[in-house]
Amino acid sequence: MPALALPKTAAWLAELAGEPLPGRRQEDWRFTDLAPLQAVAAELWSGPGPFSQCSLPGGISRIAPAQAQLLLDQGLQATGSSAAWPVRLNRGASPHFLALRVSGSVEPLQLTFDAAAGQGLLALQLLLVLEPGASLELLLHHGSRAANATSLVTVAQLGSGAKLNLGVLAPGHARASLLSHLAISQAPASELQLTTAVGGWALSRFEPRICQSEGAALSRLRALQLVAGQELADTHSQVQFNGPDGQLDQLHKVVADGAGRSVFNGAVRVPRSAQRTNAAQLSRSLLLSDRARVDTKPELEIVADDVKCAHGATVSRLQQNELFYLQSRGIAADQASRLLLRGYCDEVLRELPAAAASAHPLQLLLRERP
Repeated sequence: MPALALPKTAAWLAELAGEPLPGRRQEDWRFTDLAPLQAVAAELWSGPGPFSQCSLPGGISRIAPAQAQLLLDQGLQATGSSAAWPVRLNRGASPHFLALRVSGSVEPLQLTFDAAAGQGLLALQLLLVLEPGASLELLLHHGSRAANATSLVTVAQLGSGAKLNLGVLAPGHARASLLSHLAISQAPASELQLTTAVGGWALSRFEPRICQSEGAALSRLRALQLVAGQELADTHSQVQFNGPDGQLDQLHKVVADGAGRSVFNGAVRVPRSAQRTNAAQLSRSLLLSDRARVDTKPELEIVADDVKCAHGATVSRLQQNELFYLQSRGIAADQASRLLLRGYCDEVLRELPAAAASAHPLQLLLRERP
């Protein structure tokens, strides 16, 4: 059953953000129904601070609050994120803040943000500063078990030659909402691997904004969205090249069942200064129901004339010839469908940081029993 928006909550959210909620007349929001977000209690989450017991491996240190706030503002401005509505909402909600500096190659890190059965809005901010040559593998694990909302703003600054493998595993609840905005700046010779896997939320919206400040960096993006019932999963990505020789490899995959809806808007901007850019973007969507809906909109804005850029989008069902092949080998129809679905999802899930394996992400997102 669709969530019932509460006028009190809508006014409270607008007050936190300092501006009205986005509407359907705004291009970036015209497919996004905010009713599930407006159905949460108009209060801030009151559980224990999620960062209070955070244990950090060697090579990772906390940044002093005053400097951290300055670096956060710089990161948001560099990616054009400061005015984004989810960012404004987050900043108005007195977020829990964790700011980390990474030096050298460090042990993998996992951070868990579980709104559990709490009420209201859980607001979080995460700042990552990777020094030149630093390397970090980080898994962010979201969760919820009630009608609440989580707002996370992640800002990452990658120094020259730094490597960040960032994974987001987000199995949700049928009445919960998740807003995640990522602002990532890359110096030359840096490498970013960003893998997101989300499913089960009434509303989930991911906004990765990546800026290669001087080009000559590598951005590799992998995403998997699963929707069923009345769920909505919305991804709006932006990749900006501000110098030559930058590389992008982006794959966005969707599984839509029931009356679920998925939205993907992927913008790639290549100005004249970004000569010899090599960018590839592919959106693949799998429909399992006649009532499911997928809206996909790749955007390439190319001014440079010496580039190699490509994009593609496909929407399909499970291939009948593949189902027939498996059934001809004695595999039942339902089991054959599950095998194909698991293989389709695994292409993205296997890219998550190693720490995700213990959570059994495929079972979590497909809602299978262990």
